[in-house]
Amino acid sequence: GDVIHRMLTATQYVAPLMANFNPSYSRNSTVQYMDNGTVFVVQWDKVYLQGKEDVGSFTFQAALHSTGRIVFSYKEVPVPVLQISAAQHPVKAGLSDAFMVLNPSPDVPESRRRTIYEYHRVELDTSKITNMSAVEFTPLPTCLQHQSCELCVTSELTFNCSWCHVLQR
Repeated sequence: GDVIHRMLTATQYVAPLMANFNPSYSRNSTVQYMDNGTVFVVQWDKVYLQGKEDVGSFTFQAALHSTGRIVFSYKEVPVPVLQISAAQHPVKAGLSDAFMVLNPSPDVPESRRRTIYEYHRVELDTSKITNMSAVEFTPLPTCLQHQSCELCVTSELTFNCSWCHVLQR
């Protein structure tokens, strides 16, 4: 994509394994998804690394649950992830989120400066990604989960919650 797209995908991702995969290398390679309303799953099945097809195929998936839980599952990882070259494409595993702000450029009044702020990243230890392994992310509790004033003010969350009577949350 364009520069903006490349900058955002470097900082906004859900990546069980990001590398230079070539899904068109084999007729048996697929990237499939399924959504049943409670879980959205993407599976990379028998995909090969571009230029390293001889090391074998990878099969892994990401499952995003409506509860906020995320599970990365690895069925086939034929080579240690630490040995995958990042020369042509970044090699990452984890979660990252960011947002972009358009600010007026002081040099050219009619143009805007794009600034991307990455505010959270969870990087997996890629040495732990092996055949038949999985990683589970569970969401932390938030103030928004409370449905009443009493539940809110008596919660034992580690941050300072308070009840808003106007919004009823």
